[in-house]
Amino acid sequence: MARKKTEQETDVQFEDAMKRLEEVVNRLEEGDIPLEEAITLYQEGVTLSRICGQKLDAIEAKITQLVEEDGQVKQKAFRVEGES
Repeated sequence: MARKKTEQETDVQFEDAMKRLEEVVNRLEEGDIPLEEAITLYQEGVTLSRICGQKLDAIEAKITQLVEEDGQVKQKAFRVEGES
């Protein structure tokens, strides 16, 4: 069953999600926080990581590259090296 996206997940900008994720990771790495807070931060981090991944996947699907084939410029879907 697919997980429904919350309003927060659809409204947050990628850059904002990454910045908050870095803050969460830094706070967790400090290690001097109560267990309950650490669990809450961890859960937030997982959600933020998922948001960033989904946004990157969506952007990658939209990216095209212009290539020259047989003297003509054509549009092709962007593929990362090593992907099929």
